Amino acid sequence: MKKIRGVIFDLDGTLANTLPLCIQAFRQSVEPLIQRALSDTEIIATFGPSEEGTIMALAPDHYDKGVTDYLHYYEDLHDMCPVAFDGIKELLDALKDNGVRIAMVTGKGKYSTDISLRYFELTHYFELLETGSPKGARKAEGIQVILDDWNGVPKNEVIYVGDAPSDIIASRKAGIPVIAAAWAETAEPEKLIELEPDEIFYSVEEFSTWIQQKIY
Repeated sequence: MKKIRGVIFDLDGTLANTLPLCIQAFRQSVEPLIQRALSDTEIIATFGPSEEGTIMALAPDHYDKGVTDYLHYYEDLHDMCPVAFDGIKELLDALKDNGVRIAMVTGKGKYSTDISLRYFELTHYFELLETGSPKGARKAEGIQVILDDWNGVPKNEVIYVGDAPSDIIASRKAGIPVIAAAWAETAEPEKLIELEPDEIFYSVEEFSTWIQQKIY
């Protein structure tokens, strides 16, 4: 990675601490429908597909209402996560000012992604946006869509930045370097390290310092 010309970001746990918000929105939308309590572990075990896939897994008999209620609570509770991580806007500004291409590939559905990006005032930074599928994880496919669009940018000059082990796996499948974002309280650095990302950073500031040396 002598020079970086494109950066693809994850959202949850990478740009902002949204995972607790997601869990709470699932709990409030699904528990009344299935009339029992859900543990964090039970909810997180369904992640991979978009939130529509989670609703299908947890409340298949109440799918339409579950999705509608989830999106309602996700927006209504968004004050749980009022801002992006410190330094994210400054990082995106630096990338943009230096002509680095910026995109997003997230496992979230389109509607919740739009809610969060609008809430954080980050929408305008991303020239391309690939969201999740109810049918299953599609991050590697989403990364490839971005790479196809950026066909003038060599793969080894594009990085993916994500906080989950699945992000490392998807990046390897797509054939691009991957940066492990271990700065969220929900990150599990030991699991990330096991998968040998190209780099791992424990703060946005640390990552920003590193990447600015790669774009000038």
